[in-house]
Amino acid sequence: MAERPLHEHTLGNGLRVVVCEDHVVPLAAVNLWYAVGSRHEQPGRTGLAHLFEHLMFQGSGNVAEGEHAALMESAGATFNATTSFERTNYFETVPVSHLELALWLEADRMGTLPAALTQANLDNQRDVVKNERRQRYDNVPYGDAFEHLCALTFPAGHPYAHTPIGSMEDLDATTLDDCRDFFATWYAPGNAVLSIVGDVDPDETLAAVERFFGPLPAGASAPPAADGHLGPITELSTRHVTADVPSPGYFGMFRLPPDGTSDLEAAELAAEILGGGTGSRLYDRLVRRDEIATELGVSVIRFASGPSAALVEAMGPDTNAIAAAIDEELTAFAASGPDDDEAARAVALAERGFLERTETVTGLANSLSQQATQFGEPARVFSAPARAAAVTSADIKNVAARWLSPGARAVVTYGAAE
Repeated sequence: MAERPLHEHTLGNGLRVVVCEDHVVPLAAVNLWYAVGSRHEQPGRTGLAHLFEHLMFQGSGNVAEGEHAALMESAGATFNATTSFERTNYFETVPVSHLELALWLEADRMGTLPAALTQANLDNQRDVVKNERRQRYDNVPYGDAFEHLCALTFPAGHPYAHTPIGSMEDLDATTLDDCRDFFATWYAPGNAVLSIVGDVDPDETLAAVERFFGPLPAGASAPPAADGHLGPITELSTRHVTADVPSPGYFGMFRLPPDGTSDLEAAELAAEILGGGTGSRLYDRLVRRDEIATELGVSVIRFASGPSAALVEAMGPDTNAIAAAIDEELTAFAASGPDDDEAARAVALAERGFLERTETVTGLANSLSQQATQFGEPARVFSAPARAAAVTSADIKNVAARWLSPGARAVVTYGAAE
């Protein structure tokens, strides 16, 4: 994808706006990123960022409970929200004729949500989140692996040591005052980026944004979050979980360089070569040749305010054999690095991933919000393929030797009770 002209503007209250024209289909994607996620939560109130994502759909000063979804559905829109460690985003893709409706709804809840915060809404959505936790984490095989890994990978009290879903105890302890304080602290225009992509006129769109969002008060500046930067893991930390699982499972996590660095670009290519799909080294070794695993995958989670992470997942009857084989492959990779074909394949897959993330107006709007929120530069999204292509085989080898060293990672294994 060639770089496209972006129209950027900052309102008087601090809201940053990015508009990008795409006239292929008569749609408009609205994407609003708030720079708040689980890493901004206080001890004893984990899960509040994710809970707030749900509360934002329960009405606002001029929108009754359930009306936000009803209006979007009647407009033929798709809409949702997600919460992660570093951000919460709200997004809708609408026929361009309903763009102003989407903007008005987002502006109303940004400006007036506390008017609709009630104990009944809090209790209802707290139960929804707790049920989500049961269904996705507590009552499914390996569902709590990621929580265990974060707790092992990051020191106690670190911003990434707990996951966005939060704990049952903290959810139960959350009060209406907690919610009001959280909103006042983080849901201000100056802590948000609004991206709009689609069949739009930039001047008309910016004028509409000014009309709906401009009157909102700036609010207080968001406080600085705790520093999350750490170096590589230097030792092995393990945890075994006895559970009703269909197969023994091996889950490993490495810390990686933070997003926005050339070292992370190299580390992500290294992870792709090692475990990205059936053409990777680990898949060939563990699944094809040694037949000690039935499944194998490596993925990377990018974090901009601290170390990113590489996650290794493997299923097989002997997790000790899996661990030993992984260490042997990491040792060989650190010594020799990738060959030219492996590096070229990883770069090509990185470019494909970029195209998949940005091929729709919805995906491009999200990527623009991400780059603007985390790096202050929305156009940075277009340079992703070039950043990957600039990485050399030597870069990959050196980063892997430091950040993906054998015997130094967090590991969670699963086995059935005997």
